[in-house]
Amino acid sequence: MTTCTSKIIKFGEDGLQPMNPSSQCLNTSYLSLGIIGIAESEIPIDVEKVMVPLRTDLLRVNPAFSSVVVRKHGKQWWKRVEVQYEDHVIVPTFPQGLSPESYTQYFEEYLSKICLDKLSETRPLWELHIIKYPTQGAAGTFAFKMHHALGDGFSIMGALFSTLKRADNTSLPLTFPSTTSRSKEKRNICKSGLNFISGCFNTINDIVSNMMHTAWFGDRPSAIRSGAHSVECLPVHITRITFSLDDISQVRTKLGVTVNDVIIGIIFHGTHLYTKSVDEMLQNNMWGNQFSFIHIPIPSYSDGQKVDLKDFILQAQKIIQRNKTSMAVHINGLLLSLMGSLRGTEAVSKYVHSTLKNTSFTVSNLIGPTEKMAYADHPISNLYFTVTGSPQSLVFLVMSYLGKLTITISGEKGFIDLPLLVSCMNKAFEKIVKEAST
Repeated sequence: MTTCTSKIIKFGEDGLQPMNPSSQCLNTSYLSLGIIGIAESEIPIDVEKVMVPLRTDLLRVNPAFSSVVVRKHGKQWWKRVEVQYEDHVIVPTFPQGLSPESYTQYFEEYLSKICLDKLSETRPLWELHIIKYPTQGAAGTFAFKMHHALGDGFSIMGALFSTLKRADNTSLPLTFPSTTSRSKEKRNICKSGLNFISGCFNTINDIVSNMMHTAWFGDRPSAIRSGAHSVECLPVHITRITFSLDDISQVRTKLGVTVNDVIIGIIFHGTHLYTKSVDEMLQNNMWGNQFSFIHIPIPSYSDGQKVDLKDFILQAQKIIQRNKTSMAVHINGLLLSLMGSLRGTEAVSKYVHSTLKNTSFTVSNLIGPTEKMAYADHPISNLYFTVTGSPQSLVFLVMSYLGKLTITISGEKGFIDLPLLVSCMNKAFEKIVKEAST
């Protein structure tokens, strides 16, 4: 993957530039999405040093980072302003003299809080939160919050990467793993008339079934979907787990699948174990509190049916491969554009909101650099991200960095039991790695 940025904004004589339709759809009364990129520093944070790349690098990525939102004639526009950095850099105060374990809890609570806080449209739509206290994983932590109106996930994380440099040599560019796989090469060779017919059938079936089920009916309430009204406004709890990419690659090679297949399979199996555990708790009265899309049905198994973790990975591979032969993703994108032209961005935003709201959870992943990075001479030990404003009880965010793969889990507070879910995910991972090594 190569770092990419949003399309360069050009302003007219009135100082305004129309926001692109996709960005407008993500910043309405129906839907307001954001991304928080989190970087863990190996050394205590020097705030003065941190200010330098903000001034020299970030604002050069895209003028939107130095623009405010103006609403005019029923549309949203970018307007350039003078950035007041002190309004964007926030250094919270925690109690002194606590243990790294306690500061980790304080940071997680703080992260949950800023997920709910709205970015003010009176200033550019980004903030940098600097946590100067040592947690279990870092001497200090950067939390870079950006509104999705600034760009898609790749663009926003690309902006973050623009402020990060290689720790070994700042003059060299960051490099990213190749996404080319043997399965992709095989697909290019095996194209045939039968595949074309199958792809057409899959496309029609996906468009009809996805629109009817996801946008109108939705998944039923379950242990991973509360179905609560305005769930995006409810408090969330955020945690993360980290796996070895070498172990995942070993599984990929053993089963002849892709890294994505392994990740989705582990998430499927982890949530399956979690759902079974929650059902047992409920039966024994142990439970206290409870723009285009690729729609992936969660594999289901009847009670008493023997479940093999490899089955989840192979099921994930089958479903993902099927979606790759379908044009539904691209056609859905075109339909959303057409809806925006005919009915406006508010209608598209409402549709996207209903689509997310009616699904059990979302998985979003990004590929990070292979070299260690540094931010203003602060070596970064880990990098991960989460999203804000998604109308779902559960979201998985996946990112690779330095031979590790971190899965951030955002769950509805008081409903999703994150410690139990993390335990189930770890159990699924350990099981498949053990099976792959034999």
